[in-house]
Amino acid sequence: MLWAALLVSAWPETDAAAAARDDATVRALAVWALQFTPRVGLLEQAVLLELEPSLRLFGGLAALRRRLQPQAVELGARALAWAATAQGALALARGGVAATPPRDLARALDRLPLHCLRALAEQAPLLQRLGCRSLGDVRRLPRAGLARRCGPLVLQQLDQAYGEAAEHLPWFALPPGFEARLELPARVDDAQALLFAARRLLLQLQGWLAARQAGATAWLLGWRFDTLAEHSGDGCLQVRSALPLRDADELARLLGEHLRHLRLPAPVLELRLELQDMQPLVACDAGLEWAPRQPGANAGSARELTLALQRVAARLGAQRVLQGAVLPDHRPEWAQRWREFGSPQPAAASPRCAAAPGPRPAFLLPEPLPLATRHGRPTWHGPLQLLLGPQRIEGGWWQRDPAGGTRHLARDYWVAGSERCGLLWVFRDRRDPAAAPRWFVHGVFA
Repeated sequence: MLWAALLVSAWPETDAAAAARDDATVRALAVWALQFTPRVGLLEQAVLLELEPSLRLFGGLAALRRRLQPQAVELGARALAWAATAQGALALARGGVAATPPRDLARALDRLPLHCLRALAEQAPLLQRLGCRSLGDVRRLPRAGLARRCGPLVLQQLDQAYGEAAEHLPWFALPPGFEARLELPARVDDAQALLFAARRLLLQLQGWLAARQAGATAWLLGWRFDTLAEHSGDGCLQVRSALPLRDADELARLLGEHLRHLRLPAPVLELRLELQDMQPLVACDAGLEWAPRQPGANAGSARELTLALQRVAARLGAQRVLQGAVLPDHRPEWAQRWREFGSPQPAAASPRCAAAPGPRPAFLLPEPLPLATRHGRPTWHGPLQLLLGPQRIEGGWWQRDPAGGTRHLARDYWVAGSERCGLLWVFRDRRDPAAAPRWFVHGVFA
């Protein structure tokens, strides 16, 4: 077995405010730790992780330690220790032992002072009068007399720490939704400075999403202004992503682009992060790279492009970066809709709409352009040769446009060839059969 102990406080604080802060830090560490293992326990102001089954997934102990230690310190852990038992790891963390699993756990524990185990720390005055200064000294005392004088809890914790008795920990239960708060150590009046504090909340979100095997597509960062300021109250910023994100660095990078345009009317005292929407993720390989449930050989490059585009949209404004949404409509003008990049897809839109029958050009003109005719044939920089058609597209009399008319179409489309312009998509308007035929060019084939 391999356990890691993340120590927040050596002993419970007597001050109520400090105790509340420690409890919040323990909870934050527990949520974050769920990305490494589902077996996370809470014990005496510490978070304990059973990591033996996770070593292969994370590439071994050295790689796991490099990933786990800096983020744990960033979230508020004061010490980190490893051992074959949970109580042993907790005792080593209190003793300040280097964060590497000892080869001989019994010898490492024997050297620790009495305060490293809670049951012994409570009996420290009596044990010191008996000449005990370390855990090894206590172990050498007669067990029957020690239990009679100090109670059975001393022997129980000693046996659990040395691996001679079974350990029973209260496991941390993952909350059904994610919402976390962080009280800032000082007033912050710069929006960009909020990102440094928000990263602690994003690390917690990363652990919660990993436990749910999901990625965030919408989250809200809220804040509480200083009550003594002229502009008191709350504020918030909603962030949406075109791709489900889990990594804290990616979440922070996108959040930073949105905070770049924000101006705070008053100093901020507290932050709140709430997850609003998520999507399931599956593993791409044996490592820790994750992707949405969409097949494709170029998923990696497509993902990088999408992340880059949404950072551009956050920097320049969502209305300046648009993406198309395919609609189930056979009429060319209404077969797609442009929307802000990363915004929710319209309910009528579907990326899997069936392709319309007949050839369709890659480029449509914003408005069909009228064509001149010669001897009843359309011309465009010379005579056009009708190669394929007609394809009849009709309908829309039931839809009204903003001007008060209808969106009715009655057209016959052809693929036409031009010596100068290549292949064009042209149509003849049939809405008025009694009038002379009118021809239009609507698209260009690449």
